[in-house]
Amino acid sequence: MFKKVLVAEDMDSINEGLSKTLRSMGIINIHHAKYCDDALLKVKKAKLDNEPFDLLISDLSFIKDHREQQLTCGDDLVVAVKNELPEIKTIVYSIENRKQRIQNLVNKVGVNAFVCKGRNGLTELKKAIGVVYSNESYISQEIAHALRTNEMFEINDYDISILTHLSNGFSQDQIATLFKSKDIKPFSLSTLEKRINKLKVYFKANNTIHLIALTKDIGLI
Repeated sequence: MFKKVLVAEDMDSINEGLSKTLRSMGIINIHHAKYCDDALLKVKKAKLDNEPFDLLISDLSFIKDHREQQLTCGDDLVVAVKNELPEIKTIVYSIENRKQRIQNLVNKVGVNAFVCKGRNGLTELKKAIGVVYSNESYISQEIAHALRTNEMFEINDYDISILTHLSNGFSQDQIATLFKSKDIKPFSLSTLEKRINKLKVYFKANNTIHLIALTKDIGLI
């Protein structure tokens, strides 16, 4: 099994779950980085110390703050790490569902696994780690199916903005009014309702409150 793992993830709750999963597999040498630049520095230092990482698990989205970063997303981090340490295995653990981005990571960047964050994400990640250790590749079933059938539902900044405002207590009417005042299109109430319903279906949420809870659990908002 992998001996030394680097986790690039900026959400504490998700880091805790990842650490627990890795320890359950007998992996105890676990390092964390909340910034992509820091993750790359850890990879470089470990290589210089002749104690390289043999697995990188990375999210794709990192929340921006006051720190200026050269690497701002997991895509860039994986590329930089592979350039520095070509033999390292890489697993992306993300909510990302845009077909072109995933295809680029799998086909061009060469990530070894893509696992969807979600209700069964950690269970699936555990399976992916075992598969990747056996020198095989792994893609979450729902993503693999969508890549084959062109049935991907893309979550974008517009959706995240809607979810964020809902989590802050805004009603759909209030969000529509706010979007209209800021010229964020589409801002009609009917469009917002349809988008929220699609999000409920995608996340298998029973209602709006459940939707917010699920998207918070996976670090989307």
